[in-house]
Amino acid sequence: MAPGSNGAAPRGQRGFTLIELLVVITLIAIATATASLALRDPAATQLDREAERLAALLEGARAEARADGLAVSWAPVVDPGAADAGQFRFSGLPPQARLPGHWLGSGVSAQILGADHVQLGPEPMIGAQRILLSLGDQRVVLATDGLAPFELEHPGQ
Repeated sequence: MAPGSNGAAPRGQRGFTLIELLVVITLIAIATATASLALRDPAATQLDREAERLAALLEGARAEARADGLAVSWAPVVDPGAADAGQFRFSGLPPQARLPGHWLGSGVSAQILGADHVQLGPEPMIGAQRILLSLGDQRVVLATDGLAPFELEHPGQ
């Protein structure tokens, strides 16, 4: 230290304290996180939720088919005149296996790529299968190679 100096910085050279900088950075991080969460398209969120639910239902039916040796399949209802049009159905399951046949929300449609139904069993290896789910302009694909579980794919990403 220079003689006659008391160790304090001159008034013109004062800056922000570390605590002040940390508070500002924290506020910016919270605002950024809030803004990025608000930007998520609600249709994309709904479609992802529907796809994850359908994947779980398909895997449950697949396990039931293997355990009981049943030929189980899944297909969307495509007949516009049917009472359950726009929904889906499982075929081949015993009556006590009550799996839902409807989407959680409205406007979801499904299309099986390259087939008219998804075969879920009784064989452990079911063959590669893909289901395209749509909601508005959003698209997501549920796919399996036949051995692995159904997984979500986002086309175009």
